[in-house]
Amino acid sequence: MNSPLRMLTQEAAACTLCAADLPLGPRPVFQVNDAARILVAAQAPGAKVHASGRPFTDASGDRLRDWMGIDAAAFYDPKCLAILPMGFCYPGRGKSGDLPPRAECAPAWRQRFLDLLPNLQLILVIGQYAHAWHLEGRKGTLTETVRDWRICGPDIIPLPHPSPRNNLWLRKNPWFSEELLPHLAQRVQETLT
Repeated sequence: MNSPLRMLTQEAAACTLCAADLPLGPRPVFQVNDAARILVAAQAPGAKVHASGRPFTDASGDRLRDWMGIDAAAFYDPKCLAILPMGFCYPGRGKSGDLPPRAECAPAWRQRFLDLLPNLQLILVIGQYAHAWHLEGRKGTLTETVRDWRICGPDIIPLPHPSPRNNLWLRKNPWFSEELLPHLAQRVQETLT
């Protein structure tokens, strides 16, 4: 890892920007290396990820790895895959699931990290908050954005969140499994080989 990225990683890992608003306190969870070729642009860690301190150590991670067609060893190799959620810390629980990523996090850290990841060839944009950042100017619902994945370009693939809470969405949108997931797995393999 280059020196500027190492320093930024240490700075972000010690972040307390929104500590007063985090129910479990700050624990930034992300994975970076300047050699990474794939970026997983996610939402925010859940409570299990907060406890483990490692991204996607939950059912969402199992499903995402399955969608990508890779095992945990490849997924957790920072030289292959960077994982930068829109919010680095667990934001807490709301009425119908976890709260949105804290609004302070992405403006403070996101572009600074992206500027130090020169080898990215594929960006997986997961969920509406990541869609809003990485697909700036794109209008429409999450479903419309994911359905129009082909127009995002070969290097960006918008995805719904892999959470089990989205099982109904997956059943209602069979085209996702039939059309997008085979393309996703192929692009991941091409990028990593």
